[in-house]
Amino acid sequence: MPPTWIDSHAHLDAAQFAGEVPLVVERARAAGVTDVVDIGTDVDSSRAVVALAEAHAGLWAVIGVHPHHAQRFDALAPAALTELAAHPRVVGYGEIGLDYHYDFCPRDVQREAFARQLELAAALSLPIVIHCREAMADTLAVLDAHGPRHAGVFHCFAGDADEARAVVARGFHVSFTGPITYPKGEDRRAAARAVPLDRLLVETDCPYLSPIPHRGKRNEPAFVVHTARALAQVHGLTEEELSRVTRANTLALFTRMGGEVDG
Repeated sequence: MPPTWIDSHAHLDAAQFAGEVPLVVERARAAGVTDVVDIGTDVDSSRAVVALAEAHAGLWAVIGVHPHHAQRFDALAPAALTELAAHPRVVGYGEIGLDYHYDFCPRDVQREAFARQLELAAALSLPIVIHCREAMADTLAVLDAHGPRHAGVFHCFAGDADEARAVVARGFHVSFTGPITYPKGEDRRAAARAVPLDRLLVETDCPYLSPIPHRGKRNEPAFVVHTARALAQVHGLTEEELSRVTRANTLALFTRMGGEVDG
């Protein structure tokens, strides 16, 4: 039986997929991608990913406010997100965290929104999806200060091996994307080697970061198989072995996916 995959992080509500989601889902299934975790970035986006999860079998929603939009986590957002969290297709809270690369939002506002959303995710009993770009020290500091520790994943991991170990030591999963396939992706591959098998996830982060051989094109869930193949090689596994590992890990993290997905 060929390997099957869960794309643990996608953005199918993005404008790049307008009018094409049914075809994208169909291509994913044809490639062996049975399920996709679709990620919100603000309240409107969170509503959109919930609607897509309602409309398409195999899609699941994660709700939250991205650090780029941290200023939008205002007095109204917690109530709206709490309401959405009750939906049976909502499996996590995110993506939340810090982004010091673009600094689209002041860093103090990012940190405050991150801390408040950690508290909300804990109150909602949802695992968290963390965005961390060029902000590892502050991301870990906020996490350490706003315990208890949360189940969650550092998505699209771009840190080094030591940072990967620090994340794992705090109980988090680590997910890898298309750049692990790039010729200059050795730092990502080294980080992946530092992650125990029971903490590995695989994702597209589509429509961004397409893996080879699709680099430069719009990414989509069907392409996660190429990233998975590279990750299997890093760990000396067959694709079938990595499929079993990453499926089990994804289901262990996003427990609300439950019995609907065959582990």
